[in-house]
Amino acid sequence: MTTRRILRLTGSDARDFLQGLITNDVAKVDQGLVYAALLTPQGKYLADFFVFAEGDDLLIDVDESLAASLAKRLSMYRLRADVQISDTDLQVKRGTGPAPEGALMDPRHDALGWRLYGTEGGDDGSNWDAIRVAHCIPQTGIELGPDSYILEAGFERLNGVDFRKGCYVGQEVTARMKHKTELRKGLVTVAVSGSAPSGSEIRRAEKPVGTLFTTEGAHGIAYLRYDRAGDDMQAGEATVRWSKDS
Repeated sequence: MTTRRILRLTGSDARDFLQGLITNDVAKVDQGLVYAALLTPQGKYLADFFVFAEGDDLLIDVDESLAASLAKRLSMYRLRADVQISDTDLQVKRGTGPAPEGALMDPRHDALGWRLYGTEGGDDGSNWDAIRVAHCIPQTGIELGPDSYILEAGFERLNGVDFRKGCYVGQEVTARMKHKTELRKGLVTVAVSGSAPSGSEIRRAEKPVGTLFTTEGAHGIAYLRYDRAGDDMQAGEATVRWSKDS
């Protein structure tokens, strides 16, 4: 599994502080695990993570590769708020079978099972890529990168954005994409015949259509420009097919 790091936010302003920054409603931590992202002011992706509560503290479960930059960015926004950001030794264990005591259900999709925070990490051997491909669930550093817009990445479907919570960094662009435009690009599950490395350009009729990312068996996750996509697309040695009705 990917390496995770757990950050801890303490202080009397921790909830209000995070509420004004991230895409989801921090109050939902009282019901369980919350999936969210931090965006640039221009609405582009910086990091995705889970937030949960431990007493009065908030904890953030983020990919190891983004932990330092996320902590730095949060510190930059801290200003005079009573918030302290620190590292922890907590680890993440996850699985798709019966949930152990204290586990929190992954809010993105039921098929992703549970996450348990404590002294032991690892997972139960589930085929996570197969689950992600089947349900078109992006992963940090693969389908999700600096050029991503969260609505194109499916964050509304994955319970990662709340349009009623009020302002947050990048909210104006995200709301405009939701209410004033029709998405013309985005992540979809495609049929794949043959092999191509993650990040391969997809072309159709000699025109660039998008990018093929994670593949598992005969399917994969692709970022496509909808108006150019269709049957008989090519990515490296692979044939890629997608139907708008699928």
